[in-house]
Amino acid sequence: MTIVRPSHTYSNRWVPNPISSSSYTFASRLEHGKPVFIHDDGETPWTLTAASDFAVGLAGLVGNEKAIDEAFHITGDEVLTWNQIYAEIAEAVGAKSPQIVKIPTDFVCKMAPDLTGNLKGDKAHPGVFDNSKIKRFVPEFQTRKPFRVGIRESVSWLRAHPEQQNLSPKTDAMIESVIAAWKP
Repeated sequence: MTIVRPSHTYSNRWVPNPISSSSYTFASRLEHGKPVFIHDDGETPWTLTAASDFAVGLAGLVGNEKAIDEAFHITGDEVLTWNQIYAEIAEAVGAKSPQIVKIPTDFVCKMAPDLTGNLKGDKAHPGVFDNSKIKRFVPEFQTRKPFRVGIRESVSWLRAHPEQQNLSPKTDAMIESVIAAWKP
């Protein structure tokens, strides 16, 4: 057995964010000038991994007898804060003046309990990993696609395939309600 630990991996169908990565709802709100929230001060460091980069690491482990009984992180090397991630998403969708409201994680989770595991248990904490082991076992593995490029590819693909955007009125309403509850 070999254990593989990916982190926040994204592809053309995935816009990584701490609220609803599998839906274009978050990006759509930015695109249409609607506010979104960011947890705490947005300065938590995080690692995103393009699926195409992850695939190189995973493929290099498949059938590799030296990888048996080992555990590997396969993540990107680029470390961004959530503020930087939001800025890249906003730029990718063409949001000139994105409305990003900073709200404490505890308040977000109180207002939207469904986010507790994903946000308070994960995204609100640093997500930075050591890839040195995977690079020793699979020398071909490296981060080739910076997030700046990958998110533009995702947005472009999702705009060309609106049937894949998975827009969620429920997520949209949740974002609205959290922001409304926070703003006096």
